[in-house]
Amino acid sequence: MNDSPGWAVPGPSPSDGERPGAPDGRDGTEGTEGGTPAPAGGPKWSAEQPPPGEWSSPGTPQAQKAPQQQPSQPGAGWGSYGGPQGTQGAQGRYGHPGGPGQWGKPPAAKPGVIPLRPLDLGEILDGAVATMRTHWRTVLPITLVVATVIQVISVLVQRYTYADLAVVSDPGSQDSLKDVLDALGGSMVAVLANAFVQLLGTIVATAMLTMIFSRAVLGHGSSIGEAWRDARPQLLRLLGLTLLTALGGVVIILVLLLPGILLGSVGIAIVGGLAALPLLIWLALKFSLASPALMLEKSNVLTSLRRSSRLVQGSWWRIFGITALTGLITTFVAAIIVWPLTAAGFAIGIADGGMESLQNGTAATGWAPLILSAVGAVIAQTITMPIQSGVTVLLYVDQRIRREALDLELARAAGLENYGPDAAAPPTGG
Repeated sequence: MNDSPGWAVPGPSPSDGERPGAPDGRDGTEGTEGGTPAPAGGPKWSAEQPPPGEWSSPGTPQAQKAPQQQPSQPGAGWGSYGGPQGTQGAQGRYGHPGGPGQWGKPPAAKPGVIPLRPLDLGEILDGAVATMRTHWRTVLPITLVVATVIQVISVLVQRYTYADLAVVSDPGSQDSLKDVLDALGGSMVAVLANAFVQLLGTIVATAMLTMIFSRAVLGHGSSIGEAWRDARPQLLRLLGLTLLTALGGVVIILVLLLPGILLGSVGIAIVGGLAALPLLIWLALKFSLASPALMLEKSNVLTSLRRSSRLVQGSWWRIFGITALTGLITTFVAAIIVWPLTAAGFAIGIADGGMESLQNGTAATGWAPLILSAVGAVIAQTITMPIQSGVTVLLYVDQRIRREALDLELARAAGLENYGPDAAAPPTGG
């Protein structure tokens, strides 16, 4: 598998001998991002393609055609969206003065939830929400089942581990040190098991949602069974990717804290911890597109990490801004749902146990507060999980459109004919 595989859903992954990420006959070297395309061939493409810079709908008189542009220079053409930074001077790749993201953009083909051109923030968020709204029969059951399983296990773990800890920590308790350590050990095992179940549930949901969003981009629907069949072969690799990135974060924190620990200096340890935070954020964004790259390109863990690094390069701040805004929106939505139910449960716990429940902590660990809090969490996760997964997938698609002209490949996969980057409007058929 090479470093620039093509769109793998739907359809098989590309062979190593082909240039992935672009239609046949296009030079897709990622470093130059240039080259003039050869006439596209294969199914869904017209036998005669217009020359670069010229497009006319079928039946348009020759005199009304736009004047032909000069031959493309290095760094421009079908295989690029501008230079290394994603721009192409005053004239954007889509014939829009000033480039993409500004008013007056020409319409682009939209076979699915997004237009096939570089996306702005609103289009990415709208695409995520539109997929939830259009394919809710598939999206919401997946997230609802996963969130319910996670919260049921979480409620049981909290109820019984917290109860054991409350007993052994009671000042009047005659438990020995061995009993206290056994209770702490059992609670730690239960918490770790709960965290692992949450990890597995999140991975399964993320993998299936990625497949659903990839099909929604092409205007195709997905059943739960289809999403599971598409996602299942990559689940172990996605688990490996998640564990590897988590382990890498832990190692970075330990390395930066180690000097302070060895020297016994709290100040040095604090400085190391503060230095770890921006580094972890930078690495998290650098590899944030590894998950959709792994799922959609059918690649391995290391290849997906390299792909994410290349796609994010030069666009780190943009991806950071979109990701951070998405996190703020989903956190706000979750808080609106969870906090009222949590407060109601807490009030019920106080009403049942009185002021004594505040002192021993049972006001928050009784059945009523735990169940109400879990119900709120299930509703919140059912809504926010698809948004977060969708934004990540659409960011991946957007970066590949900007860097590798993936819109041409998507248009061909969606069955659009005579589609090219210089078209002023979506083709009308013929």
